Amino acid sequence: MRLLVGFVLSTFWLWEASLSRVYTNHWAVRIPEGPVEAEKLASKYGFTNLGQIGGLEHHYHFHHSRVVRRSTFATRGAHSFIHMDPKVDWAQQQVVKTRVKRHARSDPSYIHFNDPKWSNMWYIHCSDKNSRCRSEMNILAAWQRGYTGRNVVVTILDDGIERNHPDLAQNYDQLASYDVNGNDYDPTPRYDSSNENKHGTRCAGEVAAVANNSHCIVGIAYNARIGGVRMLDGDVTDVVEAKSLGIRPDYIDIYSASWGPDDDGKTVDGPGPLAKQAFELGIKKCSVFMCFWYQVTTDLRQRCTDGHTGTSVSAPMVAGVIALALEANPLITWRDVQHLLVKTSRQAHLKASDWKTNAAGHKVSHLYGFGLVDAEAMVVEAKKWRNVPPQHTCSKTSDRRTRYIRADQKLNASISSSCCSDQPDQQVVFLEHVVVRILIVHPRRGDLEISLVSPSGTRSQLLAQRLFDNSNEGFRNWEFMTVHCWGERAEGMWTLEISDSPSQLRNPEVLGKLKEWTLILHGTAEHPYQSQGSQHSRSRMLEIPTAGRELKNPDSVPGAPEHEEEEEEEYNGPCHPECGDQGCDGADADHCLNCIHFSLGSLKTGRTCVSHCPLGYFEDGEARRCRRCHRGCEKCVARGPNECRSCRRGLYFYSKESTCVETCPAGCFHDDGQRRCLKCHENCLKCLRDADRCTACKDGFSLAGMTCVPECANGTFFNLEEMKCSPCHISCSTCTGPGLEECIQCAPDYLQQEWRCVRTCTPGYYRGEAAGFTQRMCRKCEEHCLSCQGPGTSCTQCKEGYSLISRTCIMNATCNNADEVFCEMVKSNRLCEKKLFRQFCCRTCLMTAG
Repeated sequence: MRLLVGFVLSTFWLWEASLSRVYTNHWAVRIPEGPVEAEKLASKYGFTNLGQIGGLEHHYHFHHSRVVRRSTFATRGAHSFIHMDPKVDWAQQQVVKTRVKRHARSDPSYIHFNDPKWSNMWYIHCSDKNSRCRSEMNILAAWQRGYTGRNVVVTILDDGIERNHPDLAQNYDQLASYDVNGNDYDPTPRYDSSNENKHGTRCAGEVAAVANNSHCIVGIAYNARIGGVRMLDGDVTDVVEAKSLGIRPDYIDIYSASWGPDDDGKTVDGPGPLAKQAFELGIKKCSVFMCFWYQVTTDLRQRCTDGHTGTSVSAPMVAGVIALALEANPLITWRDVQHLLVKTSRQAHLKASDWKTNAAGHKVSHLYGFGLVDAEAMVVEAKKWRNVPPQHTCSKTSDRRTRYIRADQKLNASISSSCCSDQPDQQVVFLEHVVVRILIVHPRRGDLEISLVSPSGTRSQLLAQRLFDNSNEGFRNWEFMTVHCWGERAEGMWTLEISDSPSQLRNPEVLGKLKEWTLILHGTAEHPYQSQGSQHSRSRMLEIPTAGRELKNPDSVPGAPEHEEEEEEEYNGPCHPECGDQGCDGADADHCLNCIHFSLGSLKTGRTCVSHCPLGYFEDGEARRCRRCHRGCEKCVARGPNECRSCRRGLYFYSKESTCVETCPAGCFHDDGQRRCLKCHENCLKCLRDADRCTACKDGFSLAGMTCVPECANGTFFNLEEMKCSPCHISCSTCTGPGLEECIQCAPDYLQQEWRCVRTCTPGYYRGEAAGFTQRMCRKCEEHCLSCQGPGTSCTQCKEGYSLISRTCIMNATCNNADEVFCEMVKSNRLCEKKLFRQFCCRTCLMTAG
């Protein structure tokens, strides 16, 4: 299951692209003949084959070391002939895409944790009812119902995550992690002096920071498994995005991505062809989703921060709430989650002038979508949720007649849709997403405003004016999406409204043109919330003979003379093709005296001749009758409960016993597509949705996320590449890999210092303890100390160029007073304890104290 905002899970991106392109020395290539041929072609044209692109079959990532790494033009050379090779379906030199991390441009409740920032987490709990503090997401209430994200796997697509961070290490999932930038399995961020790559670690903390460990914060799904994909610390190309979206889609439940191009309001960009395929593949293999204000969270170098803001905050918060819902019901799909969000979100305290109620009864706003996510309502509703019916897609294109868009006027273009009522596999009656694909030519794109009005009258703003958008490119088959019509009936007249309001002086003779537009409706043929119970009731009604149908038996008085019946005229017309050799007494199939193939029904309900028996019946060839299957069977070979071959909706076929069951037995999982019970992986005791998504393991195996791997003893780790237990570094007691900096816990007689385990603390560190941890650690001394006895002003030796004065290291040339009168005031007001004042008044504060 997958799912990537007015509605957080919408896969609509309105992105900004640079007018100048930067070409890289990486290529995406499609080679249908497979990996062997890909290797040959890479060698032939001087490339290195870096392997398949994520889960995209036949798509390969090629790198050319002799091509300039970054160039403003596409390079030409012998390697270019790969584009013309008959064994290559498609090849594309990768272009750098601008992707930025999303930022904004600060008495605890009865549930209490010892995490130091717990009291600041106002978005989860708030005790001051008179303040503007709001905690209406009801996360505490969801926790009180027992839902904390257990067995749910969330991955952060970003600049990496600090897997050894004390608030993340316990929940870190190696199997849900990868470094696309470095092409290895370690998503640890690249460190620099500015801590630029802190974004992913902060997002990960919001989702799954460990609770009650005396460190930083509590994640919304604090028992979920958390992984990271490092992919933003380098050139972001279509290949990089597709690879990232294709990391173990059969294993990861939720991808959270809080990044995109600069929101400069000028240009329009979207995912490339490979990323689009990766989205679609993720949906078909069904990870649940993609989640594409001020608060505290984890930060780089094992620290905490209260500076994480903007939409970066929103996506991981919703990812955390979805993880709670997935724990309540692991069988919900990406579409179920969207329905749950629509159904349970609330307007609450969110103020906006455009709140409206659509024709299906959902409150919606362009600013806030369907409102504030309600975690408790989500888990309560998810617990009893039945999967929504299959999604259908119906599209209709306008006539190809150019319509002129005149300044300061509104152009209305309409399409009347029957919603594919004549095509049952495409028919849409109840709406989910509505997409409008538009071809517009215009001298200044930013002056346009576009809205869509549904048959029920709901108006969705697809595009607002963009003052900085001076492009004359218009929209070339660009897709806009709205969910404001969610749940409404689809059939009727849809109207596209286009307004042109010039914000700058333009040539009045150059008009915009609407050349074509297509309406694409996504939704269901059945009502999505119709209960299974009502469907079963209708099925049972069909099995019961019609009440009140009696044999003709007029009331009579004993001894009264019988009435003579009038003689009917004999039928001499043609019989139905299914009638047998005994003829018929009418033209229809229920007038046959015998049947060529099979007879369906009974004397009481009436019999009909059919060429084959319908679902719920089997063919009795000897008697030429359609016999009813056992209740629950859709197809069968006999009447017994163990003679089924497929099952009615809501039941699953268990092939081992040829029966239909509501719940699959241990060792099997529900396959909703096939409506069958399929066997779990051989190492799994229990599993969900897929054979290798284990929830319990057989003896000798342990659960790593949702995969059963051999149990590895202390001092070893499970090697994902070799699929076996491999030794940790000698300094590690437990680890995630063989390196010196991949320890989770240190071996006896070792101390944890930064990212490694050491026997003794190196210069500049002192031996100390961490609250809530049994692990002994090396803590950093105060700045410029070469050695110290503990935290604060406790230096015993200084770095070169500094002098030890009153247990503080002061630069040799700077221990002077800035102003004598000022420094006397500092001393008399006891401000020498502050480092800033000590620097300005070094002689007064420190030398006299020394």
